[in-house]
Amino acid sequence: MIIIGAGLGGLSLAQGLRRAGIPCQVYERDESAGARKQGYRLHIGGVGDSALREVLLPELHELFHATAGRALPHTNVYDERLRLVTRLADEGTHLNVNRFTLRQILLHGQEVAYRKQFTHYETDDDGVIAHFADGTSARGSLLVGADGINSPVRRQYLPHARVVDAGLVHLYGRIPLTPATRALFEPEMFAVFNMMVGPDRTMAGFAPVDYPEPVDGACARLVPDLRLRDADPYLTCSVGARWDVVGHDEAELAAMTPGDLQKVALRLVDGWHPLARAMVEHWDVPATFPQPIRTSVPIEPWAPSRVTLVGDAIHAMSPAAGAGANTALRDGAVLASALAGAPLLEAVAAYEAAMVGYGFAAVRESAENGRRYLGQNPLTAEA
Repeated sequence: MIIIGAGLGGLSLAQGLRRAGIPCQVYERDESAGARKQGYRLHIGGVGDSALREVLLPELHELFHATAGRALPHTNVYDERLRLVTRLADEGTHLNVNRFTLRQILLHGQEVAYRKQFTHYETDDDGVIAHFADGTSARGSLLVGADGINSPVRRQYLPHARVVDAGLVHLYGRIPLTPATRALFEPEMFAVFNMMVGPDRTMAGFAPVDYPEPVDGACARLVPDLRLRDADPYLTCSVGARWDVVGHDEAELAAMTPGDLQKVALRLVDGWHPLARAMVEHWDVPATFPQPIRTSVPIEPWAPSRVTLVGDAIHAMSPAAGAGANTALRDGAVLASALAGAPLLEAVAAYEAAMVGYGFAAVRESAENGRRYLGQNPLTAEA
């Protein structure tokens, strides 16, 4: 089986297939796992944790828990003066994790072919052939597009499936957690998530990734042949707003230096409670990057075939519900389980029937949360 993309959904699937004894090969266009910035903190809830327990070897799943911060089970919503507006409680599973740490765990034991830019596929009676920009190709019984929000697999397979701009952009930064920076935050802020929302719906969101034990010690105890990189505790902090409030378009932000992006973020929180400015001033500036927010538009089910999709390739969503990573991990677990228990096309049909339901429900929930807190629901005009 051919998996295009070594993100969370593709690697979850690959780990699940590995446990089921089903051969697969992952192809990734990047030069390495850490070749580009892809975000920082992830919230993993019960859905994502259950998927990881299903696809990972027990020692890898235990390592995931050992490198996941235990967040307080609530989200704090403040106004721009840091006055608590509401506290959203949820007693379920809440783990704040480093995205790169999770990817390294999911990559363990996997063979990934890097520098493989997928261009197109062909199908015949015997299977599917994936073609790459370097002139090579690969044949398999199933092609899985796990290649993200701009998925070339989706563009060929479901050309009517659209991704639209949510009207928002976030400037992402990270704050090293030191004694000095920890002192900036009240104990109740070491939670699932915190957001300060200004009168023009500009938002400063922040959440910690704080490890319960030293990462090196956890690796030595559980998976001695794995050495995790980039595993110091930190607090993720993003400043987001509508494009008209930011005052720069996507190309302009992409051309800015990290220091210039920090200046834009400081302008957006000017006049807010001093914590907002202090957070941005404490950013690890070289790690700063802009992220336009986009979302898939839900579509009707399609006939199953030797091509399918997981993660952002089919149901990209805004981060407003904290569901994107969890849903991608669930995709990998559901598809791997289906393929281990049924003939290929029956398995794909069962997976897609489930995924279209829960995946697009998460897209709609994320869009609605964006409307509630930031005044933007890009799906309203698409109904």
